[in-house]
Formats: sequence, C-alpha cells, structure tokens
Amino acid sequence: MKHEKHEKTEEKVNESEQKTEQTAETKAEEASSQESTASENKADSDSKEGAKADSEEKKEKTPEERIAELEKENADLKDQLLRRAADFDNYRKRMMQEKQDAFDYGNANLLKDLLDSLDNFDRTLDAAKDAKDAKSIADGIRMINKSLVSMLENKYNLVAFGKEGDDFDPDLHEAIGMQQGDVKKEQLAAVYLKGYKLKEKVIRHAKVMVVKPAE
Repeated sequence: MKHEKHEKTEEKVNESEQKTEQTAETKAEEASSQESTASENKADSDSKEGAKADSEEKKEKTPEERIAELEKENADLKDQLLRRAADFDNYRKRMMQEKQDAFDYGNANLLKDLLDSLDNFDRTLDAAKDAKDAKSIADGIRMINKSLVSMLENKYNLVAFGKEGDDFDPDLHEAIGMQQGDVKKEQLAAVYLKGYKLKEKVIRHAKVMVVKPAE
C-alpha cells in the first residue's frame, strides 16, 4: 500500500512539473508575441509620424512660396540654356574661322619652301648681268630647277610625267595632234607640256603629239 501511495505521489509531482513547464512556455510565447506586436506598432507609428512630418512640411509652403520656388528653377534652367547656346555659337564661329584660315593660309608652307628657289633665281639674274659665259648661267638655272623639282617630289608628292616614247594614255595625256608612223600602238611623238600628279591624282594632263600605227 505504501508503495502505491508513493507512486501516486510521484505522478502528481510529475504532472505538476509538466504543468509548470507548459505555463512557462506559454508565458514566454505570449511575451515574445507581445514584443513583436509592440515592435510592429512602433515601426508603424514611426512611419506614420514621418509621413505626417513630410505632409506638414509640404503644407507649410504657401502657394506664393511654391511659385517663387518654381520661378527660381525656371530661371536656372533658362540660364543654363543661354550658356549652352553661347558656347555652341562660340564653337561654330571658331570652326568657321579655322576653316577660313585653312583656306587662306593652306599654301603657306609650300610658298615658304618656294622662297629658296626664288632667291636662287634672283642671284642667277644678278650674276647674268656681268656674265660672259652663257653656259654658267644655264648651269645655274639647271641646278635651281633640279632643286625645285626634288623638293616638290619629296615633300609634296608632286610627280611629273610624259616623255617621248611613252605609250599614249588618254587618262594622262591630252593629244593636241596626231600623226601616223612605224609603231605598233599609239605613242608620244613629242611632249609640249609635262603632266603632273599630286600623289595619285592628275592635276594637269600632259599636252602631247601622238603617233599611231599606219593603216
């Protein structure tokens, strides 16, 4: 009997402990739920207060103040537009001036290089006044011509073409006369004026007499 009473007593103690644990867990869950709800309520309250503050700030501006603010923004935009228009106009004028300068002074380097040849011609003419030997004058002119041609070819890619015996090419030569001869195809019988190319572009056709095969 004593043993049965002891077992019942232990069962009651266990049941009491279980109830106590359940009660503690329930209280902890309720406390956690209350904290979460309080946090949500606080965040919601802060959000509402922020929105309310923004709304109050907006409400604080009177129509006159808002108009003044918009007028200031409009003035700033207008000032930026005028500045950009002025910058573009200055750029356009600068480009036009540079283009005009390129047109006016584009040949300055070439003319500067020709000055040496002009100076040499002046010296040759001065020497010719007292010269008794025509050959020395001719040699001086020949040297000037050689120097000038070399400068134009090497520095400016100006190439002369057209000499007797070359095949006739209508893209290069301008025939000012034609005759028959003992040839297999049309050739240059005489060159009256040399032709010139600037790089690959013909800037003057050679004026030539053409000899063609006899019929």
